[in-house]
Amino acid sequence: MCRAALLNPPQQLEESTATLPPAPSKSYPAEEDAAALMMMARIASYVPKTDPMLSFSLGFTDSSQEEAATQEGASTQEGDREKTPEIANLLEQLEDLVQKIASSAAKEESKSPQIQKETGGESSGKFETPARINQNTDDMKEKCYIWATRVKTYADDSTNEFDNLCTLIAQDKYILNRMHLASLQAGTYIESEIVSAMCLILNQKNDKRFQEQVYCLPPDIVSMAVSKHPNGEFISPKTNKEFKVEDYPMFIPFIDGKKLASHRYIFAPVCYSGHWWLWVIDTTKERFYILDPLHKKAPSDGRKQLNKFTGYVISRIRAYTGGAPLKKKENELEIKATYVKISGQKSSYDCAIYVMKWLELIEPENIKRAKYEWDNWPQEEADHYRVEYISRILFSEMNKDRDQAIRASNAIRLSKPSSVLLSPFCQINSTDVETE
Repeated sequence: MCRAALLNPPQQLEESTATLPPAPSKSYPAEEDAAALMMMARIASYVPKTDPMLSFSLGFTDSSQEEAATQEGASTQEGDREKTPEIANLLEQLEDLVQKIASSAAKEESKSPQIQKETGGESSGKFETPARINQNTDDMKEKCYIWATRVKTYADDSTNEFDNLCTLIAQDKYILNRMHLASLQAGTYIESEIVSAMCLILNQKNDKRFQEQVYCLPPDIVSMAVSKHPNGEFISPKTNKEFKVEDYPMFIPFIDGKKLASHRYIFAPVCYSGHWWLWVIDTTKERFYILDPLHKKAPSDGRKQLNKFTGYVISRIRAYTGGAPLKKKENELEIKATYVKISGQKSSYDCAIYVMKWLELIEPENIKRAKYEWDNWPQEEADHYRVEYISRILFSEMNKDRDQAIRASNAIRLSKPSSVLLSPFCQINSTDVETE
């Protein structure tokens, strides 16, 4: 419509100055509407000359006279434009309308941003919640760390440590409560459920390492079996029974039997008496390695016997899920693992942090002559991984309660700066945290 108006002769424009031209029949994007309305505003502001129709005199004038006449006509036109109140009001209304359309276009562009999936070892996506979008992921991780690890004590001496915070959907529902996540505070021993949760998350990771090569065996069955056979006896002194996978029905659903049977490498975290180490098994060559963040060799004969029992348990779990045992059945009781010389923890409580990072980073084919070159982490970095693991678990797409974790973390207001928060010496209490 606006383009057509430009083609009208001057006498038709006189009829369009009093009223706004009709709305276009065809819908344009917001930017084009704004531009079109500005064009309409310019057209509407045009005031034709009130001079009589030009006579076609054959007289000639010099250029100075022609320039003077042109300037006089322009000044007269400007004067007439200023003297017309209807045109001024119309222009003001059109400018307001243009601004509203431009503002509406900006709002449309800002709606429904895409959620960025977490990749690699980071959970650095944009988190969409009903309340807001949080793009400062470092700040978000810190808030999540405070929310998940802060245990409240109420007036009746009850606490919220058993509140469920996470429900991972992996073959079955794997539930974590605040007590489990609070074990990721600096200077504390990490609960077995946290390591199991990371195994479940890594096994679902969409890359070649975990989809084709490495299977992370959740440690629940192995660790519980070791606790019932504390000295590695194959007949438990507590139950007077030998190990059977069927005795642990609550944990069997979380084992992916297909991957356990097909993947060449099995990474199996093990915990005994508060200490974690990692089994790395090459099922093709029947080679067994132990990566211990505290020991370069078995610390005692009892540990050697315990390792034999652990290898037997892993082999039985694999056979139970349909895979071949790690050795022929008559030799399963004699599985021996070689300790790998690798640098490890500097504290007494970070063993689980090392094991969880090794699940992601160790290349089993690079373990040669029982040695592995490894750049150890400073204590500050090991403490920072605790913050990372909480956000990776709670913000995982496998977490059914993910939105709740994001909303609750968003509501946290930190009065301490980030550098203080991540310090292992930082103590957070209710006076340091504000909530909405």
